[in-house]
Amino acid sequence: MLLDILKEPMLLLLIAVSVIYLIVGNYSEALFMFGAIIAVSGISFYQDNRSKKALEALEKLNEPLSTVIRNGEIRQISTREIAVGDLCIVEEGQIINADGRIVHSNDFSVNEASLTGESYSVFKSADSEDREVYSGTLVVSGLAVFKVEQIGSDTKLGKIGQSIYDIKEESSPLHIQITKFVKRMAAIGITVFLIVWGYSFWQSGNLLESLLVGLTLAMSILPEEIPVAFTTFMALGAWKLMKEGIIIKRSSVIETLGSTTVICTDKTGTITENTMQLPMLLDFKTNRVFEASQFHSPDLAELIQYAMWSSEPVPFDPMEKTIHQVYEQTQSKDQRKDFHMIHEYPLEGKPPMMTHIFEDASGNRIIAAKGAPEAFLEISHLSESEKEQLRQQIKDFGKQGYRVLGVGKGHFEGTSFPEKQQDFFFEFLGMTVFYDPPKKGIQKVFQQIYDAGIKVKVITGDNADTTKAIAQQAGIIDETIPVNGADIVQLSTDEIIALTRKTTLFTRMFPQAKLATVNALKQDGEVVAMLGDGVNDAPALKSAHIGVAMGNKGTEIAKAAALMVITNDDLGKLITAIAAGRRIYANIKKAIQYVISIHIPIILTVSLPVLLGWIYPHILTPVHVIFLELIMGPTCSIVYENEPMEKNTMLQKPRKMTETFLNFNELGISIIQGLIITVGVLWMYQYAVQEGQDEKTTRAMVFTTMIVSNVFLCLVNRSFVYSLFESMKNKNKLFPMIIGVTLVLLFAILYIPAFADFFQLSSLSFQELGFSILVAGVSVLWFEIYKWIKSGRIRKRMVSSV
Repeated sequence: MLLDILKEPMLLLLIAVSVIYLIVGNYSEALFMFGAIIAVSGISFYQDNRSKKALEALEKLNEPLSTVIRNGEIRQISTREIAVGDLCIVEEGQIINADGRIVHSNDFSVNEASLTGESYSVFKSADSEDREVYSGTLVVSGLAVFKVEQIGSDTKLGKIGQSIYDIKEESSPLHIQITKFVKRMAAIGITVFLIVWGYSFWQSGNLLESLLVGLTLAMSILPEEIPVAFTTFMALGAWKLMKEGIIIKRSSVIETLGSTTVICTDKTGTITENTMQLPMLLDFKTNRVFEASQFHSPDLAELIQYAMWSSEPVPFDPMEKTIHQVYEQTQSKDQRKDFHMIHEYPLEGKPPMMTHIFEDASGNRIIAAKGAPEAFLEISHLSESEKEQLRQQIKDFGKQGYRVLGVGKGHFEGTSFPEKQQDFFFEFLGMTVFYDPPKKGIQKVFQQIYDAGIKVKVITGDNADTTKAIAQQAGIIDETIPVNGADIVQLSTDEIIALTRKTTLFTRMFPQAKLATVNALKQDGEVVAMLGDGVNDAPALKSAHIGVAMGNKGTEIAKAAALMVITNDDLGKLITAIAAGRRIYANIKKAIQYVISIHIPIILTVSLPVLLGWIYPHILTPVHVIFLELIMGPTCSIVYENEPMEKNTMLQKPRKMTETFLNFNELGISIIQGLIITVGVLWMYQYAVQEGQDEKTTRAMVFTTMIVSNVFLCLVNRSFVYSLFESMKNKNKLFPMIIGVTLVLLFAILYIPAFADFFQLSSLSFQELGFSILVAGVSVLWFEIYKWIKSGRIRKRMVSSV
């Protein structure tokens, strides 16, 4: 890190200036320059180390965890701590982190595309011919316990040399723009340096003195604070969000957050609590709806039993956990230990369903299925009137926000089970009626999203009626008919784009449909944040500009695909992240505008007296320039980074991603600010000369005006909208600290003889000091009048629009 810092252009310039001072015998200046080298590299080292530590902390949080059985206990450990011989537990949605052999499984299938290139699922169990599982593959369904045989580079994936975690980070638009700007400024600096060096040598004939003038100018032009500020802002922004429970995997995502124009959110576990309460059961035989207090009724025994048998023996889905709990609470005899699973069909089909087949020691068989009620309407032998009645009941439940699953009882003799579960003969038993209520305070969250000018799209696998009811309860604005996933995949890209513009609710969505919707929104120029927690959300999470996974109830594949993880599943944290993105982007702009504005008077005060042949051509020497640089660096990258968000920031529309970090007007304002400060500083120069002041007093008045102008500019540029008095209400303890240190150092330089002699200036009288402060104030504070006029125009526009 230190070697990289020593390669920075500013450090190289300082070293060159120090060497020249040594050659010409100015040992005190050389010593100061070496001190400046230590100070500049120390500040850079501190900032780089702070950024590095913040990113390391984020990387540690992003490190995947694995579940193992050790000493009879289930533990979660860091993946790098897995050892050969461990018993590892993997569930649906997780990535397998070692090679091993299955010792137990339920409804277990994996996607081995990372190794084979084939995207279909492979079913495996302890009894199947292929019992091996491999690192880097994805669990599509079920649960398995496997014994670890190979880890790290010894795994099949490790030998191939692939890693699903090594994703090359692309430069963000803002980073590219800033890099181009700095390179242009560096090119201008080199050109001007050569011109001034040549011109000064032509006039004086002194090579080293001319070189010193040129290097001083190069130091004043080089905007080395800008890339440092960018890195610091992004790393510290990610670190601060981490403390809020928001894990950012790539710090450059922060700038994208502030540009978010549409949020695509899953329903279950994101809008809702994902608790899956079971308030009702519908028994088909009696055509009755039973409430929770009536679940002990003998009429429900068969429905509850088959709902349980159709669930995983070791449940991990919230609905299946609830079903098992209801079974335990209502059945007099627990038969789960008496039966073992002999065959299973995973959740599949459109509409989806799943089937489990169990047998006991006596050969008694249970065939249980559950899934979307529409699936049973297609395969059960019901009359048309019965089907119509059930459709109406499903619709009524959906309108109240309930999630409904059908339950069926199968019949089959023999062991040559059908290839498809839909080929069984099923007796329809009834429906489980779940309720997953919206999270507390979710209405306020969505109101904040709308206030920020961001659109909302709900993309869920649930049916239209349930989704519409939950959306209404959550405060989502929806005035259009929901669209079904099966319809989306039939459309062209242009048709999907047209659909996304007017549709809010997308229901019965499967992975390809979710992905197509997100891609259509992106092609339509939207900046998309996609929220999800399931396996079927992963492709859309990966494709979105900002994939946001739920950290608590989210699957590992969702977390791996996302760029941001909300640790406590609180959707409100997304608002916090978007606000942080807007704050950081605005503060970067303020910092850069400050750097541009203050560099202009330094550049022109160094160059114009030389080029115009004024009486004191070297009014600012490298010593003065590096002192200003030492003040500007921390101000730009540390103080402005700590600036709080301005009021009403979250009531504005998102900025466009295509915008440059400084548009023509913003750059123009900064240049004008810099030029007016230059006028003030050079006017002070001429005033002192006209008053007959010597070089030291003139330098003192010019230097004081420059330093005080810098202090005023720091304060004024805290906001380009609100007045200085208004922005002073925003608490930032670093501002008074840096301003206090700057003024103490200025007075030390002016009034401590040793310092004054070193900086080659003289002490100022009270009148001269006051006049320098007045000129500095006029040179900067005029901008407050501009802000007042601008805000008045904005108010007039708002009144006229109303």
